Amino acid sequence: MSEKNPLFQAEKTDVTLLTAARGGDRAAEEELIVRYTRLVRVCARPLFLAGGDSEDLVQEGLLGLLDAIREFDSSRDAGFATFARVCIQNRLRSAVRSAAREKHMALNAAVSLEEREASEGGQEPGNPEDVIIAREAWREEMTRLGRELSSFEREVLGQYLDGFSYQEIAQATGKPLKAVDNAVQRIRRKLARR
Repeated sequence: MSEKNPLFQAEKTDVTLLTAARGGDRAAEEELIVRYTRLVRVCARPLFLAGGDSEDLVQEGLLGLLDAIREFDSSRDAGFATFARVCIQNRLRSAVRSAAREKHMALNAAVSLEEREASEGGQEPGNPEDVIIAREAWREEMTRLGRELSSFEREVLGQYLDGFSYQEIAQATGKPLKAVDNAVQRIRRKLARR
């Protein structure tokens, strides 16, 4: 067993890839993008677009990831994954704000679950009573939504919010890709009506 065998080589660290990417190594930049694409999808998932395409938000998130790759400062206390998440979320929020200014009609009807999820997860500091009330309201709304969704739609929504692609959901559920896409579209319409 040779040390040159790629199976025995240690995986490149984010810092190593970032250094190479800043030096013009496109392969290193691409590897970082592939490595963090799932994070982009997870950050974009809470934003449902009524009448729009979720891939628009994923593209915005990828631009935020590119900003993170180019701007990361390893001398700071935060790791790259944390910095990347902040850059991605900021880019997504900026896209939604821009859409609210009616600049981009496809994003105008965005339904954001991000703020609700942050409150439910206790990520936003604040009055403990407000946090508990927000969590309870979130649970009640999810319970009501759960009653409106079919069992397949609930399963798809859970996997979708966990960052799985349509293809991965189709494989996990044993349903055709088109059935998964149709379920996501129905969920979006139901959320937009709320």
